[in-house]
Amino acid sequence: TERDATSWSKSKLKELLVGLVVEGEAGRCEISDLKHVEGEASCNSRKGKLIFFYEWNLRLSWKGTVKESGEKHKGSVEIPNLSEENEVDDTEINISKKKGEGDVLKELMRTEGTSKVREALRDYLKALKTEFTLGMILPTKATVGQELATEQKLSGNTVQETVSLQSLDPVGVKIPTVKILMRETFNSPAEELYRIFTTKEAVQKFSKCPAVIEPEKGGKLQMFDGCVNGEYSELVPNQRIVLKWRCRSWPEEHYATVALNFKDMALQTELQLECKGVPVSHEDSTRQCWKQQYFEEIHILLQQSQASME
Repeated sequence: TERDATSWSKSKLKELLVGLVVEGEAGRCEISDLKHVEGEASCNSRKGKLIFFYEWNLRLSWKGTVKESGEKHKGSVEIPNLSEENEVDDTEINISKKKGEGDVLKELMRTEGTSKVREALRDYLKALKTEFTLGMILPTKATVGQELATEQKLSGNTVQETVSLQSLDPVGVKIPTVKILMRETFNSPAEELYRIFTTKEAVQKFSKCPAVIEPEKGGKLQMFDGCVNGEYSELVPNQRIVLKWRCRSWPEEHYATVALNFKDMALQTELQLECKGVPVSHEDSTRQCWKQQYFEEIHILLQQSQASME
């Protein structure tokens, strides 16, 4: 399957780049507009692997104020070729400024600004590979039978199973699903890790999106701009959370069952994740979602909170 990521990318690039603030001793600059965005992006699913293609030519406007004099200046940022052929660190970024004084601001944009822009481009690529793929197309009914025949095998921590989805077809089409098992160790007591999964403020911090978190049996869960939703089925404080959990792109009303077990090990906690009922075609993107959008972001959040305490 192939999915066009062009219009999603345009709005994501705008969201990540416009409003970006660069501050230094010389003054303060801000990217004020995405003036020109030309290119395309897509994601292909081939033999269970996701292959990404993107090629962009971007022009941004920036405006800034010199700290000492209060003078205001404007300029632009050109990114002629952001593509999968180059690493973000090797991508060309050209800074220019309208005529006149204020070269201190141009220098600020050339150093700090370039590094902030690269960070935003990395965030775009990370989102393309996780957030966007939460919506990858499911196999058609015709391919489901073939996949079942070829996928009846065990691979690593993946256990093959099938569920019947009445909502797709009154006869009940079998959708191949898998069970995903993952373990991750966090540098925090179980109590703190449990709080991160059950507190709206903490969830919004690590997911960087508004969230709905109602940590009680039958309470709602909504994250990543509605890409993930579900409800809490069981809560044992500091020990276990069970969720009905689904991605927006899955078949209507199809949920996986996610069990999160917190194993306290003095100053660390091992989180054991079991995710049952994931559609086969979404196995990779679901793993990536838990690894990159949950686990990696929670590690960063814990490091930040420990650093601020020190």
